[in-house]
Amino acid sequence: MSAFFILVSVSILVAATFLGAFIWSVHNDQYSDIKGSSMRILFDDDSVKNNQ
Repeated sequence: MSAFFILVSVSILVAATFLGAFIWSVHNDQYSDIKGSSMRILFDDDSVKNNQ
């Protein structure tokens, strides 16, 4: 029975850690530009071609 309480407390700690990381990422605007990265890959970058 004590293993059950240890597993439950560890799982709650892991869940709280992931929740905290998610809240931190939303607070720091990590999800503000959801289309930028997916559209950026479709276009060539001229500055890279000029440097070669």
